[in-house]
Amino acid sequence: MPQRRRWRALLPWLRWAAAAALALLLVLDLAFPLPLPGKRDLSTVVVARNGTPLRAFADANGVWRYPATPEQVSPLYLEALLGYEDRWFWRHPGINPVAMARAAVQLVASRRIVSGGSTLTMQVARMVDPKLRGSGTRSASGKLRQILRALQLEAHLSKREILTIYLERAPFGGTIEGVEAASWAYLGKPARQLSHAEAALLAVLPQSPSRLRPDRHPEAAQAARDKLLARMASLHIWTPSQVADARVETVVARQLRNPMDAALLAQRLHAQFPQAKRIVTTLDSSLQRALEDRVSAYFSNLPPRTSAALLVVDNATLEARAYVGSVAFGDRQRLGDVDMVRALRSPGSTLKPFLYGMALDDGLIHSESLLVDAPQSFGGYRPSNFDTSFRGPVGAAEALRLSLNVPAVDLLDRIGPARFAARLEHAGVALQFPLGAPPNLSLILGGTGTRLEDLVGAFTAFQRNGIAGRVRYTTDAPKLERRILSPGAAWIVRDILTGGARPGEPEGMFARGRRAQVAWKTGTSYGFRDAWALGATPRYTVGVWVGRPDGTPLPGQYGAVTALPLLFEVVDSLPRRPGDLREPPPPAGVEDVEVCWPLGIAAAAQPPALCRKRLQAWTLDGAIPPTFPERDARRWTTGIERFEVDAASGQRLSAQCSAPHVAQAREIARWPALLGPWLPSDWRAQSTLPPLAQDCVDDGRAALETVHIQGINADSVLAPAPGRTGVRVTLRALGTAGQVQWLLDGRWFAQSEGGRPFIREFTEPGRHELTALADSGAWDSLRFAILEPQPCEACAPAARSGGQSGEHSVGR
Repeated sequence: MPQRRRWRALLPWLRWAAAAALALLLVLDLAFPLPLPGKRDLSTVVVARNGTPLRAFADANGVWRYPATPEQVSPLYLEALLGYEDRWFWRHPGINPVAMARAAVQLVASRRIVSGGSTLTMQVARMVDPKLRGSGTRSASGKLRQILRALQLEAHLSKREILTIYLERAPFGGTIEGVEAASWAYLGKPARQLSHAEAALLAVLPQSPSRLRPDRHPEAAQAARDKLLARMASLHIWTPSQVADARVETVVARQLRNPMDAALLAQRLHAQFPQAKRIVTTLDSSLQRALEDRVSAYFSNLPPRTSAALLVVDNATLEARAYVGSVAFGDRQRLGDVDMVRALRSPGSTLKPFLYGMALDDGLIHSESLLVDAPQSFGGYRPSNFDTSFRGPVGAAEALRLSLNVPAVDLLDRIGPARFAARLEHAGVALQFPLGAPPNLSLILGGTGTRLEDLVGAFTAFQRNGIAGRVRYTTDAPKLERRILSPGAAWIVRDILTGGARPGEPEGMFARGRRAQVAWKTGTSYGFRDAWALGATPRYTVGVWVGRPDGTPLPGQYGAVTALPLLFEVVDSLPRRPGDLREPPPPAGVEDVEVCWPLGIAAAAQPPALCRKRLQAWTLDGAIPPTFPERDARRWTTGIERFEVDAASGQRLSAQCSAPHVAQAREIARWPALLGPWLPSDWRAQSTLPPLAQDCVDDGRAALETVHIQGINADSVLAPAPGRTGVRVTLRALGTAGQVQWLLDGRWFAQSEGGRPFIREFTEPGRHELTALADSGAWDSLRFAILEPQPCEACAPAARSGGQSGEHSVGR
């Protein structure tokens, strides 16, 4: 009874003491608030879509510290950490009384601190309070401060939040903090994929980060790890067999390497989202690394200051799977810090597929429309082909596959540069013209600036029923799509671009199903400054750019030689599904129709005599447009020419003839006048008007002018003068007052005005064909030969016998 009364008397005092203690703790809590770390001082890490870090950005102090949560790390690591450091973490209030009592007994017995009895919460207290770091907790006052901070942490945060701080800020040696950063630095893998041995290693490292660093002291690290493994077995957290297997793994010293994949994209996204600490991209980490190595090896032998860019996009999602902004990030010689995926560059001929698709949608052409590849003037603008040669009559499909310039400019002139540019801009292809000039005909040959990422996004339309889209680099980026072509036009252009064999390979390679169907197009800008290759399979679209970021020329490097081989290497290495080898069927509105040249319309609707050549063409929505009419009124009219001839002589009759004639109706199919030099003689004869009867008044249906080449005789043989390697000839075209284009073996080499003479030196031995073509369509052509140059000693007898000492021609 007396004892019970004594406790009852003490109870109020105990309550007051507890209240006073709580009040004191509250005052201390208010006076010394927790210096909780914020997320701002975490490193920013840019990761692939599977969570693999691509590139990390250290905090302001140079510390590598990745975001991490208990759910993002391996359960094995949490088992090892809590089993070794704090088995009662989920139950104690921040301090472990049993461990604290044991530490006190050891202190009294040894008169020094043997063990601190620290809990995981107390370790977190040291991490968040700068005054508790280092030797600040070895003294009694330091230990008391640590205990108070631990209690304060438990009062303010949940157990999960406390554990998260530890996972992000535990020291692992040097400037590495947190288990995620340590896992990538020391093991090269995410913390969620740790084995038993790796989990044990990372769990023990914070005990002595400098002494146990695996990259410097692998033996000490392995010994500490094995000690932890033994502890896990003795506590029956892991089985003996699991521990035995873990001991077999050795700790290997490896060079620390901060992730540096897709470095330019990571830098771009870090600048775009400066507050984000974890940026999840759409990239495939293994594909990214493989393609970075491939690009680096592929371009290692290119001249200095040369760089390259590569972009791979998934057509279904518009997500980028690989992004290589330069040959080697950080390479100053190659300007590796310049991101060429988003740099404005001249697109060369890469816009031509969209032009042909737009012409199909407008009903201007079908896939085999007759186009004119010959010297032409478009309001004073005279384009020429990349190889300076002309092919004469050419189908739309072949003109696109061969990337011929004159037919493309002809189409753009009929569609309108401003309208074409507006369509591209609407579909996401931003164009920049020099000095703010309006769009003009040079646009289709690269006379503008655009970006690789925009081109790739638009090129996906050929595999997406004509719908282009903006490339997505993060998983939460919006999916922006715009129609650029109809499904039918996109399918026809895709079929045209897929139909060509790869350079150096026989036709039909794709049809045999050996590789994925690739619709590809190359481009080269003026002066060899930009080399392009774009290719689309049913699953992926790939874009390659090669050049110099400073804009200086790279002679001899162009799309088909420099960029295209890499494109095919990349396409062949991409993951494939069975459907990638199947050609999609034509959509509604696309039909296969036989057409005839020169009319360009359906062959079934015309007499056989008017069809010089028959071809199978893809048509869209039932439109079978005829061959374009002549631009110049002085030329003959393209199409069907109807007239009457004398039944006996076959001569043409006009409306006024003095003698009686038995008239017969005739008709011929005209070719465009500029194609004359390239037509076979029988085709020209069949499309030429018969001569007018002498007693008939001129009907004005014949050509208005004729051209005659003066300076070389037909079928002549030219011999270089002694000591000379070439033959100099004075040429002129008689019969026209306008401009004349001169071609040698189909290649343009000069332009003259009317009958003005000019001097040309021919240096290549062999047989040649010389053509003079006036803007009116009048032309003349002849063949000649040049002999091999001979030493002067061999020419001396000819000179003594009266031969000329200068250039001379010999009739054959």
